[in-house]
Amino acid sequence: MHAIILAGGKGERLRPLTADRPKPMVEILGVPVLEYQIRWLKRHGVTGVVISCGYKHEVIQEYFGDGSDWGLQIDYAVEEEPLGRGGGIKNALAKVRVKDPSEEVIATNGDILTSFDLSEAVEAHRKAGAMATVVVVPLISPYGVVDVDESDWIRGFREKPELPYWINGGIYVFSRRIYDLLPDKGDHEDTTFPKLAQEGKLLAYKCRGYWKAIDTMKDLTEAKKELEERMLRAFLGV
Repeated sequence: MHAIILAGGKGERLRPLTADRPKPMVEILGVPVLEYQIRWLKRHGVTGVVISCGYKHEVIQEYFGDGSDWGLQIDYAVEEEPLGRGGGIKNALAKVRVKDPSEEVIATNGDILTSFDLSEAVEAHRKAGAMATVVVVPLISPYGVVDVDESDWIRGFREKPELPYWINGGIYVFSRRIYDLLPDKGDHEDTTFPKLAQEGKLLAYKCRGYWKAIDTMKDLTEAKKELEERMLRAFLGV
């Protein structure tokens, strides 16, 4: 199985940590976010990775090399100009080394920290015969919620509860046939996904395992605490 990782983000909300490195190379407990992700992919059967990069790409290439230290093959798709997420996936997909054109390809945003069972998402994708599967995660309220009854009496408080909605988790399972449907430049969520949804070819895989996007300093602080408390370092093999 092969994977594409989108790792070209400048991470402006994580300055000054990203002044000399792309966002996925920001460290949590001494380990880059991208290394956690590569180890997670390896644990779930991925043997080859293409990293789509641009900003400060040499930092990623010098750190991971050809991937031999991590037990897989790593190639790079360096963007001369920003292609957007959809364009970046298409550009990297052309470099994926596959023997079987029907083989699924995983694609992820490089700033995601997760530990869910990827093989289950791949199996759901196969059974459904989907063109693409989006891993979706529960929307957690950023604020505490006040429970009020019909007479406006407060009955309780809930700290950042799970809301009855799902959001895009930035992790996908693609059929190789999606290549021609991806934009050369732009975002697949604005073009490819709406079309597939209308055609009934876009599956959602509901994930309730550990998942966190690292976008801000607050996310970074929370992730450090969660990794320590949940012992995720050991789980991810770091």
